[in-house]
Amino acid sequence: MEKQDKKILIIDDDTDVLGTARMFLKQFFSQVDTEQNPANINSIVSRGDYHVILLDMNFRRGEHDGREGLYWLERILTIAPQTAVVLITAYGDIELAVEAMKQGAADFVLKPWKNSKLLDTIYKALSKGGQHAPSKDNTEALQAPQMIGQSAVMQKVYDMIDRVAETNANVLILGENGTGKEMVARLLHLKSGRRNKPFVKVDMGAITNSLMESELFGHQKGAFTDAYQDKAGKFELASEGTLFLDEIGNLSSSQQAKLLSVLQNRTLSRVGSNEEIHLNIRLICATNIPLYEMADRKDDGFRQDLLYRINTVEIVVPPLRERKDDLLRLAEHFLDIYGKKYNKPGRQLSKSALKKLEHYHWPGNVRELQHAVERSVILSQHDTLQPEDFAFSEGNILSHQPKEEEALTLDENEKLFIQRALERHQGNVTRTAQALGLTRTALYRRLDKYGL
Repeated sequence: MEKQDKKILIIDDDTDVLGTARMFLKQFFSQVDTEQNPANINSIVSRGDYHVILLDMNFRRGEHDGREGLYWLERILTIAPQTAVVLITAYGDIELAVEAMKQGAADFVLKPWKNSKLLDTIYKALSKGGQHAPSKDNTEALQAPQMIGQSAVMQKVYDMIDRVAETNANVLILGENGTGKEMVARLLHLKSGRRNKPFVKVDMGAITNSLMESELFGHQKGAFTDAYQDKAGKFELASEGTLFLDEIGNLSSSQQAKLLSVLQNRTLSRVGSNEEIHLNIRLICATNIPLYEMADRKDDGFRQDLLYRINTVEIVVPPLRERKDDLLRLAEHFLDIYGKKYNKPGRQLSKSALKKLEHYHWPGNVRELQHAVERSVILSQHDTLQPEDFAFSEGNILSHQPKEEEALTLDENEKLFIQRALERHQGNVTRTAQALGLTRTALYRRLDKYGL
């Protein structure tokens, strides 16, 4: 039988298992590597581009609950999310297998296995669409997110991405929720020289003060309660690749100070360790919060020195209301996706439906449009979608005007006044702010206050 041009990695602390499995699998695959020490997983997986990894569930003598295997499964899928991981266990625990599959494992095998069963499991893992690690030649084609839009404001974003991507400059991506900031971050990575290295995303808004250091910088075994083994932090996992810190504006003052120290020194130490680890990452941050306004505050704001550190280059992703020229193209894109998903192909927008979409303010931006189209495809019984297939809050219809303005509260009048100004200036925030005699940050604060 001709060997398949595939790369297999076997990770197990039993040298007999490694030797036997390697000898058998070398008959069928071009490269079969082995690793006995799980502490080397981060580095070997980062370098390897493996199609399938066979991972033992238990490494510490006397422990058979599979906890280590689940931990290393998470690490591998963070570093190489396209790799198929097959778990190896000597204990046929169905609940553990189900949990592992939920966390991303492709399959599992029981020790001792029959060679035919092991081979069939690997072949099945390889055959699953999108589960094998892409080659370096087609990484970008397989993983590059698709940004839709040809408006002038989006052309500026594309141009900035192309100019910045090949550098190692820190990038700050600004924009409202739902505008596509993460897509911009992924494009920057995939167009860079680090495209074949890890892209690690961290939601900074979801990390508490107590967990921040462990999650970002890692910890040593025994550093605190429940620290059962050494753990590499997100900075280490992103080594030689890109670290994307989303929602950076949500950091507390103490978190900002710790992050700044690491970025300034380009070194870190795991919690419970004095050993310095040198950093080699490309840093990209994103937020929907006006950081410059926060940096002007004296108390409980955003540190100016940290802002300068993360903001070598700034990319602003425009809200959907500022790129209405792209609305039809985006809507048709989502119609195609959800038409196929729900077996309702060929759906299209009527002119009156498109007009309704164009008059909506889109506070949730592209993400809200995506959900609106999906809902309309599910509920509509016609091939051509009509205005009634889209239900919006009247407060965000630009043409909406109350009948009795004098009965409104002061806040309601201000909201209406801003809505009308936005309508006059086609949703352009800069021109609207100038017309209202406000700064952009002051206007953004009011937009956030009124949910506009």
